[in-house]
Amino acid sequence: MKYNNLTAAVLATLALSNPIAQADITMHHAITGEVLDMSVAKSGGHTDAFKQFMQTGKNPYNGDKEAVEKGKSLYMTGCSGCHGHEAEGKLGPGLADDYWTYPANATDKGLFELLFGGANGMMGPQYVNFSTDEMLHIMAFLRDIYKGDPKKAKWLKD
Repeated sequence: MKYNNLTAAVLATLALSNPIAQADITMHHAITGEVLDMSVAKSGGHTDAFKQFMQTGKNPYNGDKEAVEKGKSLYMTGCSGCHGHEAEGKLGPGLADDYWTYPANATDKGLFELLFGGANGMMGPQYVNFSTDEMLHIMAFLRDIYKGDPKKAKWLKD
């Protein structure tokens, strides 16, 4: 089938104005592998950034200095007691190096799954403390202070 320039332009416009809906990625519990019920999340987190994250599995706040600062504030009030003020580790593991207790945390999707659903030990599910958008901010802060080998930082790839 042969198209002229006008037909091609119309088809391109239609494609851009009616994008095919992409399904959300499925989140799983870091320990059990069960599908996480996102409906139990604290209210206020269903932002455009979170919707984008659920499509791609990549945190849109990574590298955004304003988001990192917000994430730092949230981290200091809700996470530093166990993980240290510099994410160096205390009762909980360090979060700024390239050793991950749960290797999936090297991806944004994996880190979110752990924050949302919790893990072994004292790390309970954080959906009761933070909205999903706030979790993305905390993750952006952790990625910003990362001191490990960049080759092991899967969130920097793709």
